[in-house]
Amino acid sequence: MTFSICVREEYTVSGDGEDGVEGVEGVDSDDDSENEHVRFGVAVTTRLPGVGAICPYASEHGAIATQSFTNPELGRKGLEYLADGLAVDDALRGLLNADDEREKRQVHGVSRDAIFAFSGDECHDWYGHHEGDAVTVAGNLLAGEAVVDATVRSYEKSDRDEPLAKRLIDALAAGDAEGGDAREDLPVQSAALVVASTEEQEFEPYYNDLRVDATETPMRDLRETFHEAERGYELALEKYGVADDMDEE
Repeated sequence: MTFSICVREEYTVSGDGEDGVEGVEGVDSDDDSENEHVRFGVAVTTRLPGVGAICPYASEHGAIATQSFTNPELGRKGLEYLADGLAVDDALRGLLNADDEREKRQVHGVSRDAIFAFSGDECHDWYGHHEGDAVTVAGNLLAGEAVVDATVRSYEKSDRDEPLAKRLIDALAAGDAEGGDAREDLPVQSAALVVASTEEQEFEPYYNDLRVDATETPMRDLRETFHEAERGYELALEKYGVADDMDEE
């Protein structure tokens, strides 16, 4: 009933908290300390309301999307297993093996060291998935394979200096532009994204957990919500965050 993307990205943070892309050093700080971190993201859209409530799951251990005849336990328990140290392929494969309705499921995800994607034989056409080095994309009831391909291309060509949340929205929009969910008779749609990382931040970006639950323009509305959340986050940092801490020293 949907299409979605899960990704993993490595990045560095310098001692002053500046985020750099993988393999690129941040601005030097007084103690010259740097930390390697991993972020995980998942984004999803469908021609039904409230997709953010049951399909996307992410934590500092990985990201999972569960869809088709959706079983939310694949996401909830999947994250629990990742927190216990299992890789996403072992976690989701084990959960699917215990699911009598697994051939109706579509589930995929990424963890620190693995990826996984499964599309059961009883999913509705067009359905399929893509597995890359650190990205998975899957969909069912789609206009065609081009939806998945466009989603993958958009993400892989994206600018790593931009927030992952924005790039996930762009990836969904690219797939939607290729036809997306094929059920054009269903006007009420929804979209959602979740981004999590191993980095502890005093002010978690507001735009890393967004949902548009009932709209006829999910891509536009999710993008507008992102921009509003991004502006709100920047204003909060300016008023209450790092700038004030430096003034007090």
